[in-house]
Amino acid sequence: MATSPDSATSDLPDKPAVVDMATWQAVRDELLVREKAHTHEGDAIAAARRRLPMVEVDGSVQVTGAEGPVPFIDLFQGRNELVVYQHMWYDGAPFQGQCEGCTTTAWHVNDAVYLNARGVSYAVLTSGPWDEVVRYVEFMGYTQPWYSVRGVEPPIGGEMGHIASFLRDGDRVFLTYSTTGRGNERVNWTMGLLDMTPYGRRETWEDNPEGWPTGRHAFWYWCADVDGVVGWGPTSRPVPQWTRPGATPVESLGRKGDAH
Repeated sequence: MATSPDSATSDLPDKPAVVDMATWQAVRDELLVREKAHTHEGDAIAAARRRLPMVEVDGSVQVTGAEGPVPFIDLFQGRNELVVYQHMWYDGAPFQGQCEGCTTTAWHVNDAVYLNARGVSYAVLTSGPWDEVVRYVEFMGYTQPWYSVRGVEPPIGGEMGHIASFLRDGDRVFLTYSTTGRGNERVNWTMGLLDMTPYGRRETWEDNPEGWPTGRHAFWYWCADVDGVVGWGPTSRPVPQWTRPGATPVESLGRKGDAH
């Protein structure tokens, strides 16, 4: 089903200037200098990230997955490195009422084959009760392992909505890194591709030329109704859910204690 907010049109509100190829290449080359500097700074930050100290955590703490309770260290699957996404959860909410931000992050990492080839395991942790979580995972068609960390202390449990990295040294487990704020965008390739388009994400905070499409609130396109109209209305649900068998229009997001 279509989830685009607009149809193609020749009546655009405004658009980039039209120039010849040589002019375009000259301006493109100027931007490339800045892009390369940005890449090199990212490399330097990654190098500093690799030098962060780490903190030991209890690898024997029990988390619940498809095979029942298992020690957290089992999530490494015999590898030395582990990346997890900590998925928020609304107790008792229907599928369409679960976190849209966590949906987009989990959806973009639905295959960890390249991580595994590099010797890194991947799993999704969530604070939801397993009997609710397993039904959601089946509906969404997620193929990577999920675990409930209900009642588990931070940094394995606790606050959700982050990506975290762990290192195993024999029977010892260490937290090495965790994202904050927009750090999850590193795995969301949709945002990266949108940043390469002339109209970007169409969000209010972006620095756009005069006359560009009016900005909207952040992540305005993460939900849509059955007709593909994006927005956060009462008949919307996270856009990937419309690709799932059995997805139907809804009357409410059904969150507990939430204004949506």
